[in-house]
Amino acid sequence: MTGGNESCTAGATSMSYLTCLTYILEEWTGVENIGDYLSYAFYILWLLFPLVVVFVLPGVIVILLYVSVLWLHIYKRKNEIKEAYSHDVWIGAKEVLATLWDGHGRIWHGYELHGVENIPEGPGLVVFYHGATPVDYIYFSARLHIMTKRHCRVVADHFVFRLPGFRILLEVHGVLHGPKEACVRTLENGHLLAIAPGGVREALFSDEMYTILWSDRKGFAQVAIDAKVPIIPMFTQNVREGFRTLGGIKILRSLYERIRLPVVPLYGGFPVKLRTFIGEPIPYEPNTTAEELAAKTKAAVEALIEKHQKIPGNIFRALMERFQTQKKED
Repeated sequence: MTGGNESCTAGATSMSYLTCLTYILEEWTGVENIGDYLSYAFYILWLLFPLVVVFVLPGVIVILLYVSVLWLHIYKRKNEIKEAYSHDVWIGAKEVLATLWDGHGRIWHGYELHGVENIPEGPGLVVFYHGATPVDYIYFSARLHIMTKRHCRVVADHFVFRLPGFRILLEVHGVLHGPKEACVRTLENGHLLAIAPGGVREALFSDEMYTILWSDRKGFAQVAIDAKVPIIPMFTQNVREGFRTLGGIKILRSLYERIRLPVVPLYGGFPVKLRTFIGEPIPYEPNTTAEELAAKTKAAVEALIEKHQKIPGNIFRALMERFQTQKKED
């Protein structure tokens, strides 16, 4: 090769590698002044880099979920571990996954859990506000397991059970789709059960104002009444600043209402400060109706939001809270 390529090493001072590469590309492509085009391309990439990052970061959570699935499959093949934990073959796997997710929460979000003392020793129904993703619940469940060795089951939307490869993860962690009888039975067996009455709709279409979107749902309250257990309200500070959605686009809302699948894009994954607050339990009262109990629960969750969340939520402020030296009081 001749011409510009030879000039890469000609003279007393050799050209930079980038300049040499530019000459080579000009010879191969026959395009003159290709360096100007490359400079423009690099500028566009630099300009769009933040946009790319906020849509790529949510994929980290998906990767961690599939790492969890892979670990469970590997663990399932370890017959010798079954002998060590003969009463529950999944104890060791749950310990590893709790450590994995708690570590991610500590490192990426400085995750804190407050009010564990409000969780009764027996069964109870944990009711929480649903962020754009349930990552705060995953952190809560992992930290609770590490602190108290208790496992909290959760009710999930039907589409979760259609995700490829998730079956083993859902089975091991006792994730329920319902119906109401299964939820009551879980509580009657002495377990903790968590539910977000707002579900996917609240996850996708609530916003930085932290508006609760429960409509007139009261099935969760009837479950607590039938099982005769208290309801424990829960809220995670800055959960909307970690991940956000494009739920404000009307056509996406219309599409969701028609097909009932989470078609709204997510963005974020920002390392904001996350603190989960557990409120005082609402005790079981036999004379309380489901409507009354649902209203009490909604008011309790709204009170936690009002106390612990600055409205409207702000991503930059939530990031700066990572550097606060004093913990926010419960």
